[in-house]
Amino acid sequence: MADGRDGRGLGTAAFVALGLIWGSNFLYMKLAAALITPGQIVFFRVLFGFVPVLAYALARGALSRRHARHAGHFLVMSVLATSFYYYCFAAGAARLLSGVAGAVSGAIPLFAFVLALCFVPEERATPRKLLGVLLGFAGVLLMTRPAGSALAATNLVGVGYMVAGSLSIGASFVYARRFVVPLRIPAPALVTYQLGLALLTLPLFTDFDRVGRLLADPHATVGLVVGLGLLGTGVAYVLYYTIVDRLGAVAASSVTYIPPAVALAIGAVLAGEPIAGADYGATGMILAGVVLLKR
Repeated sequence: MADGRDGRGLGTAAFVALGLIWGSNFLYMKLAAALITPGQIVFFRVLFGFVPVLAYALARGALSRRHARHAGHFLVMSVLATSFYYYCFAAGAARLLSGVAGAVSGAIPLFAFVLALCFVPEERATPRKLLGVLLGFAGVLLMTRPAGSALAATNLVGVGYMVAGSLSIGASFVYARRFVVPLRIPAPALVTYQLGLALLTLPLFTDFDRVGRLLADPHATVGLVVGLGLLGTGVAYVLYYTIVDRLGAVAASSVTYIPPAVALAIGAVLAGEPIAGADYGATGMILAGVVLLKR
């Protein structure tokens, strides 16, 4: 009995930690975007995030040479759930207030559901789910409004990048459900292959010119390497699987409620961003939509 309570306690601690870590990612991207390109941000995020993930997969004995025959599926996942997804979020965070970018990211489950409706025959729409989607998308649209003269020209573009990234990760869920889950490959192995292939392919599309500018700001450097890479990517995956093991997959999926609120709080309190009341209202609409969708 004590072991069960200890297990749930560890899972709950991992749940809270993961929400805080994911919510802070947008500030780290914003700091780095002032010095280097979104493509460079993604490369270093994957580079330093790969280390904890690989160590975790090795410790769990999850890797196998037999998995190599499914490399094509791993490559698709590396594009949808890592390279393109991370790039869009980095580009969006560069153009938006970090809190606003984090709030829009809360719509990921909405895009995943819409794509599942289109491509997964077993998925069914109900009036409650459709209401959730409409409410959440209304929140996203509210985020695209001009937010002051300095942001009027970039809000729509920034939210567009966030939507593209959300669509990409949503598509990865659908792809994984149809083609990867049936393979019954351990999740830590899948993430290791996904990040590893991204790490191999990203240099082909990344311009590393003037990347040394990152060293001019120690806060941005530590934020990118430790906050976004080691913690926000590598440790975050380990925490996620800890939640799945201790609390179950449903509880793990609900951790997406936390990052938008955390990102808004960090942006307003720590970064001093001028987040408007409408942004809080839009975030509430997105989260309410997700709640209706997942009930």
